[in-house]
Amino acid sequence: MSEKLAPTKRHEFVHNGQTVFEWDQTLEEVNIYITLPKDVPKKLFSCTIKTAHLEVGIKGNPPYLNHDLAGPVKLDSSFWTIEDDIMHIFLHKRDKGQPWSSAIVGQGELDPFTADQEQRRLMLQRFQEEVHSLYYRTFQNVQHSSRIYHFMKSLPQA
Repeated sequence: MSEKLAPTKRHEFVHNGQTVFEWDQTLEEVNIYITLPKDVPKKLFSCTIKTAHLEVGIKGNPPYLNHDLAGPVKLDSSFWTIEDDIMHIFLHKRDKGQPWSSAIVGQGELDPFTADQEQRRLMLQRFQEEVHSLYYRTFQNVQHSSRIYHFMKSLPQA
């Protein structure tokens, strides 16, 4: 159900005409995507994720990104990977459902209209999750009540 409300497009942070990174978010995560230079071996890239800070770069050089995150993350479930010349940084939000206006403080803030649309999408996603959870719990209660009813009916009448 919530798949329909997954981000439809990535937000882009452009500096001096060049894309620095792209990002998107769901209720529980923020994803940052960085296109890597093809002429640098993948094993030389580094990424350090801290609760409220991110560093990305090439080992032995100053970081490409060295900024605070727009919100706190859970370190034990945040990680990064490289696939097809794209570094994907998966950040697990500490505060589920809290919309971020950017992935990195001061870098690519969403305009007010886009921020409002993002907040609406996340609210709708949360609503769908809660309705689904309520439906599931109600269904479980009905099944349980039905079993009790049939059990009681199967008892001998006194």
